[in-house]
Amino acid sequence: MVGGQVAWSFSKDNGLMGTMPFNRLSTAKVAKAAGCHPNTVRLYEQIGFIAPVPRSPKGYRLYTEAHLDQMRLARKGMEGGWPGYNIRRSITALIHLAAGQDYARAFEHACQHLQVVRAEQAQAEAAAEFLHHWAQGSSQTGVGPGLQIREVAQLLDISVDRLRNWERSGLVSVPRNPNNRYRQYHAPQIGRLRVIRLLRQVGYSPMAILRMLLQLDQGAISDLNSAEELRHALDTPRPDEDVYSAADHWLSTLAEQEQRAHELIALTAEMLQKYA
Repeated sequence: MVGGQVAWSFSKDNGLMGTMPFNRLSTAKVAKAAGCHPNTVRLYEQIGFIAPVPRSPKGYRLYTEAHLDQMRLARKGMEGGWPGYNIRRSITALIHLAAGQDYARAFEHACQHLQVVRAEQAQAEAAAEFLHHWAQGSSQTGVGPGLQIREVAQLLDISVDRLRNWERSGLVSVPRNPNNRYRQYHAPQIGRLRVIRLLRQVGYSPMAILRMLLQLDQGAISDLNSAEELRHALDTPRPDEDVYSAADHWLSTLAEQEQRAHELIALTAEMLQKYA
């Protein structure tokens, strides 16, 4: 007994570390401390985001301080909008390492995760720079017969369906042959499609790209400040965009993910110090 309370202690061999005096650290208490619903705590145990929780003879879950720290780490990693596949995969791997009590590897992975985020930032910034250079010469006109949709799909290594979808979404307007109504892609459309493809590949959403292209087409972006204004258009949802995703303001999302990566490093460093 410790101060009239039971001191539960679990070894690493049993899947837990740390000793904490408590009557019983319940699911509800862990949820409150982690800022989530009790069902989320149960779910995280089920999917391996926290270590298996032993039960008392009466079947009550017996959480330790390590469980609570693992829960906080998982919540920090998973909060917010969808950060893209590479970042989410890296975060998930980090959470599983901490849940498996491999805190040294978890800390190492947290440091590597920061580099994953920074690589995504570098690609997003490079795409924005490419966009700026393209915008300087986007006023060229098309002459000659142009290319048909299947030829453009092969040229850009994307599907015909994707090209049609981008046109339906308003990202690109493609002139038609007046005789047979076939699409005719010229240099302006192909250049625009290259930009769209690149922006999509590095994480920008169709809505963000459309927002930027509309402002560019309408002359709302001046030549003098085009680089800054293009970035702002890509990263700033309009007031009428009531529902938007992380990719609709991708540059800001990545900046937030970089800050979160530093917080994950701090959390894993603390866990390593406490439980290693």
